[in-house]
Amino acid sequence: MPTDKKTSGRVGLLDELRGFAIICMVVYHAMFDLNYFFGVKVPVFFDDWFDVVQTSFAGLFIFISGTVCRYSHNNLKRGVQCFFLGMILTFVTPFFTNGNIYFGILHFLGIAMMIFGLSEKILDHIPALVGIIVFGVLFALSCYVVRIYNDGGGVVSGGFFGLPGLFELKLPDELYKAGVLFPLGFNPKGFSSYDYFPIFPWLFLFIAGSYFGIWAKNGSLPKFFYPVHIKWLATVGRYTIWIYMLHQPVVYLIFSLIFR
Repeated sequence: MPTDKKTSGRVGLLDELRGFAIICMVVYHAMFDLNYFFGVKVPVFFDDWFDVVQTSFAGLFIFISGTVCRYSHNNLKRGVQCFFLGMILTFVTPFFTNGNIYFGILHFLGIAMMIFGLSEKILDHIPALVGIIVFGVLFALSCYVVRIYNDGGGVVSGGFFGLPGLFELKLPDELYKAGVLFPLGFNPKGFSSYDYFPIFPWLFLFIAGSYFGIWAKNGSLPKFFYPVHIKWLATVGRYTIWIYMLHQPVVYLIFSLIFR
């Protein structure tokens, strides 16, 4: 794969977008803490329309994470490290809250990096444009795999492969009753996690991002993608994993000092 000298390093705009996405995530988590742990209501962050905004920022972060995998020399190693950091959060979260994090974004990114590392040579047989389209469509079709339940345990939405109103391939109930398949997106009744990013649908978006990474690394993107425009934002984008790991303890401590 040919690599232009000017584009062999990082892509400035992608770092900036990832920095913006992680800042939005930190703000959202801060509002979550205020609302659920300290009794301070910030209504706009929990309106239905804002769920779309929050999911969009998370999707942008995952897409770019797939893109930058093209720059890594060892995605398997990075994936193991990321998954390990996610397990640390799973272990420590119950000590500070009444809930837990089961297969949050760090768990997902770790598994996605490992899958990409193992399948990169196979994926490279697909042209970049075709890969982006195919995996983008698969992402859209699998967005309703995860079920949403009402208070009584009934299914409100989800549990199918397809698009609402066009075609819906209902998935077997046994997949959701198994319980242990929640990392894949088959969440059972009563399943609860502060942070939940299952393999389906998010792996498809990650892989689509990896094909975009071919264009980025080959210098095929418009020139304004490559230089850094906002230095501090690009710097934030280079340390997103550590920011994600550390921001919750810091935010929780600050709010504890203020409100307790």
